Amino acid sequence: MSTLELRYGANPHQGQARLRLPESDAPVRVLNGAPSYINILDALTAWPLVQELSSVTGKASAASFKHLSPAGAAVDGPVSDTFVRSQYLERAPQSAVARAYVRARGADRMSSFGDAVAVSETVSVELAEILRREVSDLILAPAYEPEALEILSAKRGGKYLVLQIDSDFVPDAIESRRVFGLTLEQERNTAPITAELFRSEPPLSEGILETLVVGTTALKYTQSNSVCVAFEGQVIGMGAGQQSRIHCTRIACAKAEKWMLQQHPNVLALEFSAEIGRPEKTNAVDQFLLWDELSTPERDHLVSTLGQEPTPLSQEERRAWFAEFDGLCMSSDAFIPFRDNIDRAAATGVTFVAHTGGSMRDESVRAAAAELGVRVLETGVRCFLH
Repeated sequence: MSTLELRYGANPHQGQARLRLPESDAPVRVLNGAPSYINILDALTAWPLVQELSSVTGKASAASFKHLSPAGAAVDGPVSDTFVRSQYLERAPQSAVARAYVRARGADRMSSFGDAVAVSETVSVELAEILRREVSDLILAPAYEPEALEILSAKRGGKYLVLQIDSDFVPDAIESRRVFGLTLEQERNTAPITAELFRSEPPLSEGILETLVVGTTALKYTQSNSVCVAFEGQVIGMGAGQQSRIHCTRIACAKAEKWMLQQHPNVLALEFSAEIGRPEKTNAVDQFLLWDELSTPERDHLVSTLGQEPTPLSQEERRAWFAEFDGLCMSSDAFIPFRDNIDRAAATGVTFVAHTGGSMRDESVRAAAAELGVRVLETGVRCFLH
């Protein structure tokens, strides 16, 4: 085994951090920068997600990871002018890999601040230029266009972490981890998440099937418990790592609502002075959408940022806007135990829910869904990740 020395472990005071690699044909190479323990964990958790999405859908795929869970994930798809404006982009990307990434990062720009990027395809110059302007820590990809590598290697004063992975590498069937000096082993989670899991009568459209695949596959690489809301082939709300499923659902739905509302004409009309950067704009939009919940100092800061007191969106305006997004899908990494998850999802406008099934309360969940016009699909597959 060869060894790649890391800057430090999970925290700066944890030394002797290293990545052990096969003696020959190491699947991961550092092209620029010096990785830390968490950098490697994020990169190596994000890669199989995008690799699997690309394999199943046949499209370029991307993920924006933070702390071992995807803030967003997406496959290539349309990027509207409204979405471009909501993300403070100069224009809609032309390359498939760049489109996949801006859709992935656009799920939750706040959570993607300082992200670990993984993409399934060769990094284009266009994607490198987009990343050059974003606050990001690293990228992992199977290949880079020469000019793209130059651009990324110069980011952050030459410290931006650029990793390359062998897309043909297949890990061992058995994975292990050491906890408190003891070793646990298990088979890797290779359960396929394909459209076949969700086929039912009446048939679902190919677009809904793809969206369910994207959302459910993202859960496979998200710390449990987790619930995901997806739309048109992209994650738009991830609720990760909660002990209660309803809390996962509330987080995922709240993030999905923010994703939709940040494209509302009233939000796009917010004006910022020239010196306000994109992270500050993102934070201001978040505060604007939470105006009624803000403390006085938070409101004062937002007013200072905008130069005037904003007029918040009413509940009626919000509900009307949610209705513009047809085909919202929610996936759960295990069975939904109570109808409250369906009630919360329906309030956001979710019309398709996929979960494992097998709960003693499945009938009450189905009844709630029928009452609220939500279609439930039971996959029989659990996707816990710990």
